[in-house]
Amino acid sequence: MAGTLYLCATPIGNLEDITLRVLRTLKEVDLIAAEDTRNSIKLLNHFEIKTPMTSYHEYNKIEKAYQLVEKLREGQNIALITDAGTPGISDPGEELVRICQEEHIPVTSLPGPAACITALTMSGLATRRFAFEAFLPRDKKERAAILESLKGETRTIILYEAPHHLKKTLAELLAVLGDRRISLCRELTKRYETVFPATLTEALSYYQENEPRGEFVLVLEGKSRQAVLEEARLSWEAMTLQEHMAHYESQGIDRKEAMKLVAKDRGISKRKVYGELLI
Repeated sequence: MAGTLYLCATPIGNLEDITLRVLRTLKEVDLIAAEDTRNSIKLLNHFEIKTPMTSYHEYNKIEKAYQLVEKLREGQNIALITDAGTPGISDPGEELVRICQEEHIPVTSLPGPAACITALTMSGLATRRFAFEAFLPRDKKERAAILESLKGETRTIILYEAPHHLKKTLAELLAVLGDRRISLCRELTKRYETVFPATLTEALSYYQENEPRGEFVLVLEGKSRQAVLEEARLSWEAMTLQEHMAHYESQGIDRKEAMKLVAKDRGISKRKVYGELLI
């Protein structure tokens, strides 16, 4: 029988956050695949775990994944750990999981810390619906496209950022998304953990004067539904009724349903829409 891949969440700062189940699993598996063995050895030494370890990171994530799958096929059990937090969240672990699923290798996740969820719960912003974007792309065109796609996002947005890129990112968010509320969470679960609720304008001004330190999770307010509806209203008002109809019909919506949607957008009766289209 094939072995199992265990996704083991490790502390994002405070070592006391590791679970008893993760500790037991790390001791019992045949091999631990770690994003950075130099970092993970500190964790293993702290808890006196002697299990053999191998590296699995961004630069070997495909080739090494197939090597690990072969070991799993032979019946070995493997634990995957990241530098901090839950494997597969903004790290190469997602590729190993995908390949294991394709090869019908059992995968299970041992829940624990995740910086994005920790920051969200402390942010003071809406938690019911959120969009996790991790680190914005460094490529200028791809980055601009992602930022543009976030303009109309009504869910709370979660981003990761390094201290030396923070001011640039805050400036871009302000320029593209406009001023809105943000909570900047840094050094989560560590001694100097801070949560800084502000607006984008206030945060950018503060960090122009104070050098950012530590790893950041940015929790950003989504666009209000009222603002979305107001923008939609203004765009409809700029259209003729015929253009408004064409907008929906071009999406494959039949004429009768399109008339209902146009009437709803404009706050008028379907009968009035029908009458004006006949003129």
